[in-house]
Amino acid sequence: EAPGQTVYIQAISRKIIVLHVHSGHDNRRDKSVHLPDELSTLDCGEILAQSLAPGLIVYLKGDLGAGKTTLTRGILRGLGHAGKVKSPTYTLVEPYPDARIATYHFDFYRFSTPEEFLEAGLDEYFQGAGCCLVEWPDKAQPYLPPADMEISLYVSGAGRQLNIQAHSKEGEACANRFAAHQAD
Repeated sequence: EAPGQTVYIQAISRKIIVLHVHSGHDNRRDKSVHLPDELSTLDCGEILAQSLAPGLIVYLKGDLGAGKTTLTRGILRGLGHAGKVKSPTYTLVEPYPDARIATYHFDFYRFSTPEEFLEAGLDEYFQGAGCCLVEWPDKAQPYLPPADMEISLYVSGAGRQLNIQAHSKEGEACANRFAAHQAD
């Protein structure tokens, strides 16, 4: 797949396969995936985990119940974390140092003001080699570092639509590795 192509995939028997690759002539740098159920969201997260790199900042966007934490569970499973994965809605961050790549899962939904990000000292997590997965990133702006990649989840019928948009060279490399894993 060339940079800027959109990949449409569908989960079948716990495998995600490419259905359609959109021409890259429109210069878009996003990937799009239809996930028909929760199991395919977990599987997609596992595949995405194989594409992640240390230091990557990933924004997870979507309404409540769109599947952001479910996708994160799949990512962490794909990174080798065997334990429980819980939503950091009340704790703000859940660290997973035992994963193949140290991973930090953030949820800023309950922030009243963006300054809470600084007051909690969370900016320090974004300076290391860990992969940061951030739910509700808009609640911490303008203090949150820019995303390398943005993943948006939307309810689509009984399933979900997942869109990946790269915002850096590292994010583009990750998105391209993800698309390449689809061919495997």
